[in-house]
Parts: sequence; structure tokens; C-alpha cells
Amino acid sequence: MRGRLKGLMGPLCAVLTIMVPGISRAAETLLINGAGATFPYPLYSKWFYTYHQQVPSLQFNYQSIGSGGGIRQMTAGTVDFGASDAPMSDSELAAVSQPVLHIPTILGSVVLAYHQPKIAGELHLSGPVVAEIFLGKITKWNDQKLQALNPGMTLPDQAIFVVHRADGSGTTYIFTDYLSHVSPVWKTAVGTEKAVNWPVGLGGKGNEGVSALVKQTPGAIGYVELSYAIQNKMPMASLQNRSGRFITPSIASVTAAAAGVKMPADYRVSLVDPDGADAYPMSAFTYLLVYQQQKDARRGKTIIDFLTWAIHEGQTMAAPLHYAPLPTTLIKQLEATIAGITLPKG
Repeated sequence: MRGRLKGLMGPLCAVLTIMVPGISRAAETLLINGAGATFPYPLYSKWFYTYHQQVPSLQFNYQSIGSGGGIRQMTAGTVDFGASDAPMSDSELAAVSQPVLHIPTILGSVVLAYHQPKIAGELHLSGPVVAEIFLGKITKWNDQKLQALNPGMTLPDQAIFVVHRADGSGTTYIFTDYLSHVSPVWKTAVGTEKAVNWPVGLGGKGNEGVSALVKQTPGAIGYVELSYAIQNKMPMASLQNRSGRFITPSIASVTAAAAGVKMPADYRVSLVDPDGADAYPMSAFTYLLVYQQQKDARRGKTIIDFLTWAIHEGQTMAAPLHYAPLPTTLIKQLEATIAGITLPKG
């Protein structure tokens, strides 16, 4: 199934459906429905388009509605697969009528994007300072704690406008998981969840919504997946890691965050605040969620084939869209997991 890339797709949209003109869906075409994370949507849209070009009888309908929505639809059994940046909790897994597998697809990063034309140069932030901004305790760009992280830089006397997610989100989970690791106050007051009670700020729907709000609001700061910040040409802060270094989000620094991680058998793992001098501290795997026991043989075989393609050929598409490919040591383990997906007999 190897083929040349056909070029990047057009503008992102909330729902991706690859259709084949002139072919009846009721005939031989198979429609696979999925829903969930916006974090990997730029890559997933490319995957679905490219895979459809190679298998014209297959169509994907993917709703980019956030990780929480993907998990809810998996629980209700209304989709063939879900997508989440946050691993499902034990209680969420227990609520599904059959076992669900987490398949890591790529690595990505959550970045602090901001709209502050009066800042010249690379903005440095630390986890505790970010927590205080999103707690509403630091309200001005020229706060002394921000100034201490950026000596020699002239910071403006302007209010900080906080932007966060309005929907249940794996991106929010990664962000709040990181803040809970680096700020005891955040951990106690807000905690780690896909949706939290925000002390301050305005919410946007999806990474798309947060990006749009930050871009159009002077003085704004928000958290988005790296590719959204790059696509929208928004400046991003360098974030201080556990080693005390200010790290720019990149494929290399995200890959460094996964180095040496002890991967559990079910792949549910946190990569935030890792050791490593070059590691970016808000990195994460993102997952496709699939039912281990498929009810339809053709549909299940199609999902197995696609997952196999995604962890091999699909990885070559990650870097151009600012995601890090899976570690090679993980591929063999995933091959065995995918091979364990069962199809109905007969």
C-alpha cells in the first residue's frame, strides 16, 4: 500500500468525509466512522485522504469533536473507532460494553501560543508561572515573575487574556496534567481532567477555536497543539523543563521526551515533565481507540489493515505536519497488539 504523498489537503474542517464520485455507498464502498481528538486532526485528515487514494472502496468519516466526544461515542457504540490524546480512565473503560485498545499513533506537543506584538524575541515561561497565569494570579504581561524569566526583554504593561478549551479535550488533559506535575496549587485547585472548572479566561471549541481566539485577541495566550500554532503563524513560548533549560517545541524535543519511557502493556502513559535535558515538557502520545472484538469481519479487517498502515507507511507523514513519529522500539509491540484484534468467526 505504499504510495507517494498527494500533497497537503485544503483548509481543515470539523468533519472529514472522503467520498468517491459516482460510486454508490450501498454497493461495494465501505464507510468507516470515527470521532474524537482535534490534536492529531491535521495528520489524520492526511492519512484518511492518502489511504482512500490507495483503497478507493474505503471512505472515512471523522468528526473532529475533541477527545471527550470521541470517548463518549465509543462508549455509546456509535463509531467504529475513537481518538483521544488522554488515555481512557479505568472507569471510562469499564463503561464500555467490550474491551477497548489504545493504539498510539504519533507523538505531539501542546504549546503556549500568544498574541503579543510588543514582545520581541523568544518568550520564556516556566510551569509554575503558566499555572499562575491560568489561575488568574498573574494578570499582566510585565508581571515581575514573567520579567524574571525574560531578563533584558521589555514586556508590555498590558492585561493577559487567557484562552482555554470549552469542550472535553485531550489537549486540556495534557495541559492540566503538566500543570498538576509542576504546580501543587494547580493540582489541588483545578486538577487533571479533559474538562475542568477554569478560574479565568474564555473558551474556544477545539484546537481550531482556541487558535482563532488567540490570533484575533491582542494580549491573549492559550494552549494548542504545535501544528495549529505553526499553521496560524502564532509565536510560541519556550518552556522550562525539569533540567532548567528553556525548550522550544519541535519534533526533536518531543522525541526526546519519549526517550526511555517505560511503556505499559496497555500504552496508557503520561510523558509530561520528563527527565532529559533536551525534552519538551508538554509532550504526549495520541491514540486511536478501537474495539478489541470486532463485530463485523469486513469492517474489522479494514481497521486492522489501516492501523498496520498507520504505524508503518503513515509515520512518514508525521514530521511534515510537525508531529514526531513513533519510536521504532514501539512498532513491534504495536504489531502484536493490532494482530490481537479479533474478528467474528464464520
